[in-house]
Amino acid sequence: MGDVSESIARAAAVETAGSPDLVGDHLGAVPESDAGPVLGEVRTHTFASRLPGYVGWHWAVTVAAVPGEDRVTVDEVVLLPGDQAILAPAWVPWHERLRPGDLSVGDVLPATEDDPRLVPTYTVDDDSADDPEGRVVAREIGLGRERVMSLEGRSEAVARWNAGEFGPSSPMARQAPGPCATCGFYLPLAGSLRQTLGACGNAYAPGDGRVVAADYGCGAHSQATLVTVEETEVVTSARYDTSEYDVLTD
Repeated sequence: MGDVSESIARAAAVETAGSPDLVGDHLGAVPESDAGPVLGEVRTHTFASRLPGYVGWHWAVTVAAVPGEDRVTVDEVVLLPGDQAILAPAWVPWHERLRPGDLSVGDVLPATEDDPRLVPTYTVDDDSADDPEGRVVAREIGLGRERVMSLEGRSEAVARWNAGEFGPSSPMARQAPGPCATCGFYLPLAGSLRQTLGACGNAYAPGDGRVVAADYGCGAHSQATLVTVEETEVVTSARYDTSEYDVLTD
C-alpha cells in the first residue's frame, strides 16, 4: 500500500489543513504495531506542517488497508508537536497559580476543604451564646467559626511576617531605638500569637495598621527621646528612655 497510501494520506492532510500550501514534505511512515490482524496493515504517515505559528509541528495521518481489498481508508488526521515545537506551559490549577496581591475588588477566593492552613473547630451551643462571659471566651478560642487556622497555617503566617518589611531583620528594625513589644502604640494579637506579633497603632509609624513582629521597631517608639550635644547643635542620635518603668527579665 506504499505510494497509494501516501497519496491518500497527503490528500487527507490537505483537506484538513484547507490548502496544499500548508502541508509540507513527507517525513516518513511507521506501521502501527497494535493494529492486529483484523484491521490489516495500518500505517501512520507524517508530513511537515507549514501552518503559520506551528513551526516544528507535523501532520500525522493514519491509514488502513482492509485484508483482501485494495481500498485504503483514512482513520485519523491530527496535527502533532515535534521535538522542536513551541508548546504552552503545563496547565497549573488556579489555586496553585495565585500569588499574594492577585485578589482584586469583587473577586471571591474560597478556601478548599483540604486547605492545610485551616482546621475544624467547635460550635457554640445555645447556653454559651446567652452567657456574655461565655461569648467572650468562645470568640477568644475561635468557637462559633467552622474553621480556624491550624498550627501549620499559623507557623506559615509568622514566618512570612517575620521575613517581611515589618519583621525583626528589616533595616528599620535594626536601627530602631527599641522593640515594638515595649512600645505604647503596640497592640498585641490575641491567642497563641500574642507573644510574637501585634498591630501598630501609631499614625506616624511606617507599620501603622499593619501586623508587626514584637521585636520589630522603628524611630516612632513611644519611649524614644532625642539626644543633642548642645542646645545649639543639630540632633545627632536617638536613645531609648527606660526611666519610667522597670525592664523584667526571666
